[in-house]
Amino acid sequence: MTLAGKTAVITGSNSGIGLGVARELAKAGANVVLNSFTDRDEDYELARDIADVTGVTATYVQADMSKAEDCRRLIDAAGGCDILINNAGIQYVAPVEEFPVAKWDAIIAINLSSAFHTTAAAIPGMKDRGWGRVINIASAHGLTASPYKSAYVAAKHGIVGLTKTVALETAQLPITANAICPGYVLTPLVESQIPDTMKEYDMSREDVIKTVMLERQPSKEFATTQQLGGTAAFLCSDAAAQITGTTISVDGGWTAL
Repeated sequence: MTLAGKTAVITGSNSGIGLGVARELAKAGANVVLNSFTDRDEDYELARDIADVTGVTATYVQADMSKAEDCRRLIDAAGGCDILINNAGIQYVAPVEEFPVAKWDAIIAINLSSAFHTTAAAIPGMKDRGWGRVINIASAHGLTASPYKSAYVAAKHGIVGLTKTVALETAQLPITANAICPGYVLTPLVESQIPDTMKEYDMSREDVIKTVMLERQPSKEFATTQQLGGTAAFLCSDAAAQITGTTISVDGGWTAL
């Protein structure tokens, strides 16, 4: 499979899942546009590294996904968007009666509304070019819930609903819209949390991972960013042309419970 000649825009992609997806799409031949709200030398260096390793064109565009105008500007700055990966997200944990309004608003803006704005901006170009893929990185929490994560769960359920609506609106076009629903993924952020959790529970690394962090993930293994990138690349392939409006769980069996 090759995505040569296609341009993929990946929001929230200077680390973690977004960066992993960008790297896998670049390996498949797609030109990639990285994004985050920061504007650091290392952000641009990530794009240069991808270009050096894969030979594709890779750029970085600073845009704050909490702002509607920045979301739409990102698509314009990409100079064409054949593949849109809505990945940007933040998290906050608190009981609903104590949940800060500002945190609720930020999570809904970044995790949900940004996907609406980028999709709305990208679809016209996909229609003009006669091909497109919208892939939303949702979560196992887009299909189920956990306590104290009201805003995150609401946003991820919303992303699944948005995905279905876009799929229906483009169903008779060579454009698909799907959501990937990861469980726990081994990202640098998660990795950094392991030592503190070991101290908190007085457990070994292996026990912390299996009994604390992966309590709800039956496989007792993290998903990897490479696996998520591979799933995204598959959804961009001709083999997935009739897969639209659905969710694909990469969660080690979490949502089978």
